[in-house]
Amino acid sequence: MSHRPSPDPKSSLWDLIAFYLRFCRLQRKLTGDLLGEILSCSKSTVSRLETGALKLDETQAAALDRAWNTGGLFSFLVWYAALGHDPNWFKQYVDLERRSSVIKDWQVDLVPGLLQTPDYARAGLATGNVSDVEAKLEERIARQAILDQEAPPTLWFLLSQTLLELPCGGVKVMKAQLAHILEASDRPNVGVRIVPKSVGHHPGLDGAFMLMTLAEPHREVAYVEAPGGGRLVASSAEVAGYALRYDRIGHHALPEGLSRDLIKQIMEGME
Repeated sequence: MSHRPSPDPKSSLWDLIAFYLRFCRLQRKLTGDLLGEILSCSKSTVSRLETGALKLDETQAAALDRAWNTGGLFSFLVWYAALGHDPNWFKQYVDLERRSSVIKDWQVDLVPGLLQTPDYARAGLATGNVSDVEAKLEERIARQAILDQEAPPTLWFLLSQTLLELPCGGVKVMKAQLAHILEASDRPNVGVRIVPKSVGHHPGLDGAFMLMTLAEPHREVAYVEAPGGGRLVASSAEVAGYALRYDRIGHHALPEGLSRDLIKQIMEGME
């Protein structure tokens, strides 16, 4: 068996879960395949769970509690971990984004990272408290490689009209950014729809979030944005709530053709 680095159980509650999962497996002298049978997943997924690359979800935790008669310990740990801020959230988020087959994104104030031009991204990073703007810029733009991979994910973007009208980085930068969004929306796997200001109050005003569907193992994860760091949501009930909210926001969005027309209109009005 190849050695897999064990996460530091003192770094976060999620790492403690990963560490304890491997400890319990070895204590019971189980192989990754046998644990995979309990969790209904592959050996490679077990490996990712034990290194912290994947998070144990509530269904898997319940399966462990039943199989190992833990009194609900894993379920309680996952529940508490989901409530708190994970210091490693961004690393895990990027990994999930890269492996997603479908990404649904709702944005209120900023163009989504997967659609940002370098100049737009640089302007946003420069106004934040970022120590090395160019390094962070390189990381952000590198994430866009998933758009050009052999089997790119399906990307659905719901954008507020207000974020399109904010001249982030100046008029020239913003017009180029809008043009880039139009170009991206020509891809067969990318859909962009705009929620116009005329709809007034709607369910999306509470904040931005994203839904990511993973093919292996098949599950859906939500990412909720927050100042200073986001939150990954693995609870199926909570994810279902965000999926419903996304659909409700979509009811207020323009069709793709009219959305493109509105983007062009906003570009023409910028001086």
